[in-house]
Amino acid sequence: MKTLHRSSAGAAALALMLAACGGDDDAPATPAATPRVTLAITATEDFAGSYGTVGAYERVTGTLSGEVDPHEPKNAVIQDLELAPVNSRGMVEFKADFVMLKPKDMSRASGVLRYDAPNRGNILTMPNPTAVPGDAVYLERGYVLLYSAWQGDVPKSNPNRLTVTVPVAKNPDGSSITGPYKTELVPAAATPVMSLPGGVFNGSMIPYEPASLDNTLPGYSLTRRRNETDPRIVIPAGDWKFAACDAAANPFPGTADATKVCLKGGFDPQYLYELVYVARDPKVMGVGLAALRDTVSFFRGKAADSDGNPNPLAGRITHAIGQGTSQSGNAMKTFLHLGFNQALDGSKVFDGVYAHVAARQTHINTRFAVPGGGGGLRTDHTAFGQTAPRALAADYVDELTGRQGGVMKRCAASNTCPKFFLGLSGTEFWQLQGSPVLTDAFGQRDLVQPDNARIYYYASTQHGGPGGTASINYTPGRNLYPAGTVVHFNDTFRALFMALEDWVVRDVAPPASQVPRLADGTLVRPDQLVFPVMQGLEWPVNGTPTAVPAFNYLARYNGFPLLDFGPEYRPQDESGIATLLPPAYLNKDYAILVPQVDATTGLTVAGIRSVEARVPLGTSIEFNYPAAAGVVDLSNLTGAFIPFHKTEAQRLAAGDTRPSLEALYGDQAGYVAAVTAAADELVAQRLLLRRDADAIVARAAGQVVLP
Repeated sequence: MKTLHRSSAGAAALALMLAACGGDDDAPATPAATPRVTLAITATEDFAGSYGTVGAYERVTGTLSGEVDPHEPKNAVIQDLELAPVNSRGMVEFKADFVMLKPKDMSRASGVLRYDAPNRGNILTMPNPTAVPGDAVYLERGYVLLYSAWQGDVPKSNPNRLTVTVPVAKNPDGSSITGPYKTELVPAAATPVMSLPGGVFNGSMIPYEPASLDNTLPGYSLTRRRNETDPRIVIPAGDWKFAACDAAANPFPGTADATKVCLKGGFDPQYLYELVYVARDPKVMGVGLAALRDTVSFFRGKAADSDGNPNPLAGRITHAIGQGTSQSGNAMKTFLHLGFNQALDGSKVFDGVYAHVAARQTHINTRFAVPGGGGGLRTDHTAFGQTAPRALAADYVDELTGRQGGVMKRCAASNTCPKFFLGLSGTEFWQLQGSPVLTDAFGQRDLVQPDNARIYYYASTQHGGPGGTASINYTPGRNLYPAGTVVHFNDTFRALFMALEDWVVRDVAPPASQVPRLADGTLVRPDQLVFPVMQGLEWPVNGTPTAVPAFNYLARYNGFPLLDFGPEYRPQDESGIATLLPPAYLNKDYAILVPQVDATTGLTVAGIRSVEARVPLGTSIEFNYPAAAGVVDLSNLTGAFIPFHKTEAQRLAAGDTRPSLEALYGDQAGYVAAVTAAADELVAQRLLLRRDADAIVARAAGQVVLP
């Protein structure tokens, strides 16, 4: 069979049209109607513990191999699918790792399949009831928990990561496809060498190698600058090489290596380095979304695989709920936006989706995609992942660009939209450009959200972390203020996930969205925040009490520019081929707004205020500033904590305008009583589980705050 390859973004549609018209001599034969799926279970092990009436669980490990039909309209959105190699059946192949927790006795399963998307191949949410007793709730309720790979650049060298094998696109003659690639090399410390693919979060992923190691060729450059808005300073080609090196045994120019960059004199952590080169052999990364679709569809609905191997969940799954956290939460939104919640048979893949601390979408469907990127005020500011809609509604209109349609446009057209939860921490507003999900592009009016969606803002929180004063750390050379937030959302997430289950399975409406809004003044421009006077206390650094500087609000936030990646890029889908790197700034920006703070405590006033926000021990701030002089940035995904003074006398002596612990609670008994009342309120609002409330009260009783 002669395979037809085309490089244009519309090639899949053209191939379909040719096939419908009878095609021509070069058109591929129509593949078999049903893609094959084969299951291989490599291990079945006991999972520790016994859980309520469900009893024992087991951990099942294996792979699911599948086929993607390049002529199926539901796959047409996948970038470069028509350039992927096909097997003898005319199908594109994938192979996905999975791990599953299931009741040993499946007759005791609840019927709910919870899929948790790995984050850069890592399982973030495997229940550990010994360390986190609240996690037992998922097992006691009879969930089947599935973790299956979707990201195709995760290295298999790490056995703890899950990866999906996706094809490499090739030219019709089998030669390598090449094209421009841009990345940022951001050293955390002085180093002679940095690894590709670059970026703050991608260092351990499989890189795209340069088409040539000759960095004097057109399309190759390395620049540096202090801050994002500073002019780029070109580093001469003779001063850097694609090479491995070290300062002693193998100095510059080092040993040729397509996966590393060696710099004469080394990389300086005070600078941001931007590398542009001609890359080769792009992965068809979007196949990972099809793999996710087909994996979940198999486990929730098939009796056996194509070879007759039984599905261990056959006949026992009635509902599927998908969840992703941070990068993988962005991936779940991308999965929905690009239409993959419609299974091949037209049914829904997920009945519910929870995108947790997930402001953006994930860069997975562009040529030379790197799905693990992040973004901040200084780093990855012009990376992919900046152009797809943040707004949810199918009929959303982006007034800045004139583009129509939000995240749910495709699923609304196919009647496959799930019940949808979006969770946002404070970091998503300050660093990850989150407010456009709540307002129009100009930040002038609140958006009306779809009936099938709820948005929950976790007030006074950072992107992650356990919360509590024990989680706070202070490294004066790294951050201006003690890093972390006492307020957290872990307990809130558990309660909301139960609410999503109730909505999906029993049609019990969940709590209303809780977000800051323009209409009531709780969502504002960053320069409209007025913090109280917060005089820092001493904080232990390596056992030595160290003075914390008074808090100084600098009103820094990550902007959201409108970018142009070239005519072959489809910005509304974050798909296609980027030909303009770095992208051009179009002199337009989306409005960024942030949650308003209380002028007395400095805590934010809208959203879900957890016990730690309702009964605070200090001000948990949703951002922090790096200590490096001259670096204009926010500390990466990190908040800050400025404790209250214990007594009124101490507060007055320091000149701090916030209340003291003494003024708030009187004594220890008053503190415990306040915690108890706050926990009971949240339980009544279905924002805290009773078991977690009891644990919070017990911890408060054991934490000596006041005499």
